[in-house]
This record gives sequence, structure tokens and C-alpha cells, in this order.
Amino acid sequence: MMFENFSSPLNISLLQPFEDIRRLSLSVEQNGFDGFFDDVEGYKSLRRLRNLEILDLSSNRFNDSIFPFLNGASSLKTIFLHNNLIEGPFPAEEQKNLTNLELLDLSLNMLKGSLSELKDWTNLELLDLSRNFLNGSMLELKDLINLELLSLAQNSFSGPIPVEVFCEMKSLRELNLRENQFVGQLPLCLGSLKKLRVLDLSSNQFSGNIPSSFISLESLEYISLSDNNFSGIFSLNPLTNLTNLKKNLRLVDLSSNKLSGNVPTWLLENNTQLEVLLLQSNSFTTFQMPTTTIVHHNLQLLDFSKNDIGGLFPDNIGRLLPYLVHMNGSNNGLQGNFPSSMGEMKNISFLDLSNNNFSGKLPRSFFTGCFSLKYLKLSHNKFTGHVPPRVTNFTSLDVLRLDNNLFTGEIGVGLLSSNATLSILDMSNNLLTGAIPSWISNLSNLEFLLLSDNNIQGAVPPSLGNMSSVSFLDLSGNLLSGAIPSYVGHYVRYLFLRDNNFTGTIPDTLLARRVRILDLRNNKLSGTIPEFVSTDLEDPPELSILLLRGNSLIGSIPRQLCDLRTIRILDLSHNKLNGYIPSCLYNLSFDLGVAEEDTNIYIGEDYNPTSFQLEYYKSTFVAEKLVVKYTTYHEIAINFATKERYDSYTGGTEFSEGVLGYMYGIDLSSNELSGVIPEELGNLSRVRALNLSHNFLSGSIPSSFYNLKDIESLDLSYNELHGSIPQQLTSLISLAVFDVSYNNLSGMVPQGRQFNTFDKSSYVGNPLLCGLPTNISCDQANERSEEEDNGGGEEEDEEAVVDMLVFYYSTGSTYLTALICILLLMCFDCPWRRSLLRLIDAFIASIKTMFL
Repeated sequence: MMFENFSSPLNISLLQPFEDIRRLSLSVEQNGFDGFFDDVEGYKSLRRLRNLEILDLSSNRFNDSIFPFLNGASSLKTIFLHNNLIEGPFPAEEQKNLTNLELLDLSLNMLKGSLSELKDWTNLELLDLSRNFLNGSMLELKDLINLELLSLAQNSFSGPIPVEVFCEMKSLRELNLRENQFVGQLPLCLGSLKKLRVLDLSSNQFSGNIPSSFISLESLEYISLSDNNFSGIFSLNPLTNLTNLKKNLRLVDLSSNKLSGNVPTWLLENNTQLEVLLLQSNSFTTFQMPTTTIVHHNLQLLDFSKNDIGGLFPDNIGRLLPYLVHMNGSNNGLQGNFPSSMGEMKNISFLDLSNNNFSGKLPRSFFTGCFSLKYLKLSHNKFTGHVPPRVTNFTSLDVLRLDNNLFTGEIGVGLLSSNATLSILDMSNNLLTGAIPSWISNLSNLEFLLLSDNNIQGAVPPSLGNMSSVSFLDLSGNLLSGAIPSYVGHYVRYLFLRDNNFTGTIPDTLLARRVRILDLRNNKLSGTIPEFVSTDLEDPPELSILLLRGNSLIGSIPRQLCDLRTIRILDLSHNKLNGYIPSCLYNLSFDLGVAEEDTNIYIGEDYNPTSFQLEYYKSTFVAEKLVVKYTTYHEIAINFATKERYDSYTGGTEFSEGVLGYMYGIDLSSNELSGVIPEELGNLSRVRALNLSHNFLSGSIPSSFYNLKDIESLDLSYNELHGSIPQQLTSLISLAVFDVSYNNLSGMVPQGRQFNTFDKSSYVGNPLLCGLPTNISCDQANERSEEEDNGGGEEEDEEAVVDMLVFYYSTGSTYLTALICILLLMCFDCPWRRSLLRLIDAFIASIKTMFL
């Protein structure tokens, strides 16, 4: 029987007509019951349901008030109270009449404190107290000798495992203690639990060796010891000889420990039902497949990533594991050629062997045999040759990552065989040559195209304009030339074109609403920064990172940049920009008050290994299932100058993870900007780096800069600033780099807090500054200032006298020289003399005519 859409609390008297009911479910989430009441019988009301055995109250809002009611239903055998609001201590005393109880689920509540005495519940077979806040002693569990399933996962229990409790539970089939704070070594007596099928001790602080007594767990199907501090060589070779284990063991998870020695591939020899083997994040050093020729038909998932495995990769792995679906061997030191037997893995869907030392060419059998591949990542190796070949069978490929290798030649046309599904293509950081092929536009589902840091040349093909699905385009670090196509701003959200030979102006479309990151650093672009007008206040531009450093841009900084409310990093340095700094830049709120987008996909220049989520329902009462989900996390890297370094900040494209989400900065350095620094810039409260150096800025340092509470790097060097350094800047407790060198500043250098850490280099080139870091006393500085003032006036007077004397001498000598020359001409009979006399006669005649 099920009730729906009742308001809380529930009047139990409504159940009176159903006295013979055996099962009652009130677990529909829309119910929202928060208690019971009965005006007639009160707490005894459930006695009327004398045959009630199963009561499901999960996913409601019940609290502690329901326990007196439950205690009256002595016929109950099963109670589900999962996902309610029950808090306080464990309510055993209030349920002492429930002596027939066999199953109790109180998971996902707010229970606190220690467990109460449970001696009245000797019939209990299943107890789930996971996802609460319980702690303290577990000795109260010792009377539950008939328990088959016990889950205390995700609580706060600590200390070593009590031997007198768990080792006496001979009927136990499932024990789940994950995500607590247990310490010490595992007790040997756990090996006596012959019926144990599921053992999960993950995410604790267990240490030492894994007990050899585990070889006696002949019913074991699932064992997870991940995320602990187990160490030593993992060797349970007797497991290989147990005929019972051949039929049962399905999942082994030893990841995130300190295990060393050989990868325990011996588990594959006789445990033919093994489906999942997780060994990542340990210290294993060698990987050798069993010498047997028996093909393993059931292993689907093998992960040995993030170890110290070196040497050659087993060449027979493809023949022994042809049905493998997922293999991750990334972040090791594997060497040699890629095994040709990998082409026999017809079912392989996910393959990650990135961050190793593989070399040589990829075998053709791999490209034609692994036709089920959806995700292939071979980045950060030393593979060579042309890739891909003209013919491949990658018809289901969704992600192809071959970046950071030594591949040469042009991009192979074999990619066209996967044009129906390929969404991510990354071949960056190789030795590829030639032009971007025009046929690449046939990859109709491509969303991310990364070809950066190769030797690709020529212009961007017009055919890319047809790829409306591409949202991330990285062509940085090549030899591309010509103009930047205007069409890319219509669909691309993340555009990286740095370090090429692009010329011409920046298309207006690149500052369109959709673009979030625009990186045009270090090209040969000219003209002005394009102006854009945001006409829709409800749908403003989304630009978060704008990098125009190292071009030949001219003109002033457009005031429209002040409308970029989501900007995080603005780099206009090393150009020829002039004019004033717009005072409206204080409007750059650096995402303050702007809602973040929710996403878990990050694509870009640097990548984290793909992780997976494993869902395996372990209960002995429900049929088991194995589900593998893939979640890919990627990162981008943005270079930005701060703290006098050119650092790389990595994170996701939505900036929700990594240090990129931490950085907010403005760099206007190495331009021709003039005028005063706007006082309004002090309102940039979230900025962490501000660089205005190497310009022609004048005036004083704004006292409003004391509002830059998060500032870590402030560079005002190589300008024409004057006046004193504001004392209020000492309140900037995050300031790590402060540079005002080579200005005309004067007065005492502030001291206190972070200013006590700045040395002389921060102030050099300001002769009138004084104080501790400059090694100049303020008395000396004042004397120098007065001497310069006085001395300067005398020198000016002396220079004026000298200038007048020079003027008189030069003028007199000029007139005298001219007179002598005229007299000499009059003394000689020559054409010059006669011409001069005729001019004089003509001049006299004209004068007479004027006056007569």
C-alpha cells in the first residue's frame, strides 16, 4: 500500500481500516511527512496494524518524534528510514520492543554520538547506519551475531577495528566501513569470515601489509581497500589456487595506497570471473602478464595509472585480454614500441597510455583492429611517424588526443573515417607541417580543435567557417599568416591564436557576445582595438580573458572595454597604445555578483587524466550490477605577468577549478599611455595584479589604492609619477610585489606590514625618496632637495647672463662683417660694384617719385 501527496504530519488513525496490512510504504518524496499523530490512541496507534512487517518511511522529513510510535509496532521486521531528518543519539532504547526486527535502514540522517546497547536486537540481519555523524565505541555491536550486512560508511568512527566485534560476526556477508577514520593494521581474524562477499574498507587510514589471512575469504566477490596507507609488496599468491575464488571474485580495488613490487597480474590467472582490477596511484614498478596462454574473457576494466612502472609494455596483452573495455596506464614510465597485439582488442572503448616514454610508430593493425574505440589518449610520449594513416576503422571515435609527441608530416586524411562522431581532436605540440587541410571541415561534430605548437603554415582555410559546431579553437604557436578570419567570432567561444604571424586589424566579430577567451598575443596585428557596443543589457558580452600583448596596436583604450563585467584577465601590454587610462575601468567587477555557469567539461592546453565513476551495487539482497561512467576533466593554461614573473595559470573553461579561477589582473605596461592614474581604479577590489609600468603616466599614486584588498602585485615603475607614496597602502596585507622604481617620487617610504619586506630595488631611480629600504636618511634627502632648489636658481641666473652676452657678441659681429663686405665691394671696379650702384640709384629715384 502506498500513500501519495499527503501533507504532514500524518494522522495514523486513517490507517484503521487496514489492520491486516503487511507492508506500508510512505516513501514518495512528494509526501514530506514530518511526524505521526493519533488523537485517540496516541503512541499505541500502530498496534492496530498487528500484521505489519515492512514499513518504508524513507525520503520524508521525519524526526525523532516518530520512535515512540514505531516502538508500539512489535510485529515489524523491516524499517526503512533512509533520508530523513532524524538527529541526536542512536535510538536503540526507544525501540526495545522491536525484538523481531531483521532489517533497519537509518542511512542519510543526522545521527550523532555513540551507538547504544543493541542486545535486544539479536535477530537483526541488516543494519545500515551510513552517511550519519556517528562516532565513539562500536562494542555495542557485539551482540548482533546474526548480522549479514553491516554498513557504517561515511561516519566519524576512529581507532583500530575492534576484533571482539567484527571477528565474531560469522554470518557477515557484507561489511562496509568506508570513509571513516579507522587506523592501524587490519586484524588477521577478518580472514575467518568465510561467508563474506563484499568488503569495503576504502578511504580510511589503515596501514601496514594486507593480511595474508585474506586468502581464506573464499566467498569474496568485491574487495576495496583503496585510499589508505597500505604498503609493501602485495602478494597473495595462494588466491590463485582457490577453486572457489575462480567463480566469485569480480572486483579488486587497491588504488591510492603505497603498494610496491610487481603489478599483481597473477590475479588474472585463475580468477576468471574478475571484471575490474584497480591499481592506480601506488608505487608498483613492473608490469608483466602471466605466462599462461589462457584468454581472460571477463576482465573489462584495468587501471594501473599513476605508478612507477618502467620497462617494456607486455607485447601479449592484447592476446590475453581481448575483451577489455577500459584500460588506463597513464602517468608511468613505460618504454618501447606500442604493442602490435593491441589491435586484437576488438571491444576496447577507452584507452589512455599518456605520460609515458613510448616511442616508434603506431602499428597499422591498431588503427584497423580497435574499431570500438571512443576515447584514445596517447599524449606526452615520443611517438613518431605520420598519423593517422589514410585508412582507419575508428568509426566510433569521439576523443582523439595525440598531443605532445613527435609526429611529423601533414594531418592524415584517415580522420575522415570518424567524421560522424569525433568531437575532440588534439594534435598540439608535435612536428606537424603543411597547411590546415580544408577537408577538416567535414568533421561535422567537431567541437574542440587543438593544433597548437607545430609548424603549420599558410592562412586559416575559409572552410573552417562552415564548422559551426567548433567552440574551442587553438592554433597557437605555428607559422600561420594573413588576416584573422572574421567568421571565427560567430561560433568559437575559446580562441587561441598566439605566437603566429597574423597581420592586419582585429575583426570586430572577435569581441562578439559568445567569445569567452580571446588570445592574440605576439602576432603582428596593427590598427586599433575594435570598439563594440553592447545594446542588450540583459545579454552582455561574456568575454572573460582578453590577451592582446605583443602586437603593434595603436590608439586609445576604447571605453567599451569597461562594459566587460565578466572580465578576469586583461592584458594589453607591449603595444603602442596612447592617451589616458579610462577612468571607467573601475566597472570591471571581475565576476563580482555574476553567476557561474555549471559544467564539468574542461578542454584546453593542459589536461588531467580522465577519471571514471564506478557504480557497483554490492548488497547481498539485490542483484549485482556493474556500471562504468566516464567523466573527463581538462584544463587550459593562461600566461600572465604578475609578481615580476610570466606565470601560467591553469583551470577549466568555466574557471570553477584551478588557479586560473583565482587570478584577476590588468596589464597595461609597455605602452605610451599618459595622464594621471584614475582615482577610480582603487575600486577594483578583486584585482590581484595591476601593472601600469613603462608608460608616461604622471601625477601622484592614488590614495584610493588602499581599497585593493586582494592585490598581490602592483607595478608602477618607469613612469613620471611624483609626490609621496600613500601611507594607506600599508593596509594591503596581500601585497607581495611593489615596484615604483624610476619615477620622481619623494618623501619617506612607508613602513609596516608588507612594506617591511620590500627591498631597495622597489624604489631605485627616485633620488628624493628616503627611509629604511633606500639607505638614505630623510634629512639628507631634504638637504638634497633644498640644494637642488637653491642651486638651480643660481645656475639659471648665470645661464641667463651668459646667454645674453653671447647674443650681443654674435649680433654685433654679424653687422660689422656685413658692413666691411659692402665697403670692399665699393672699392673695386667689378660687375658686382656696378650692379650695386645701379640698385642704389634706382632706390633713390623711386623715393623721389614717392614724395614729389
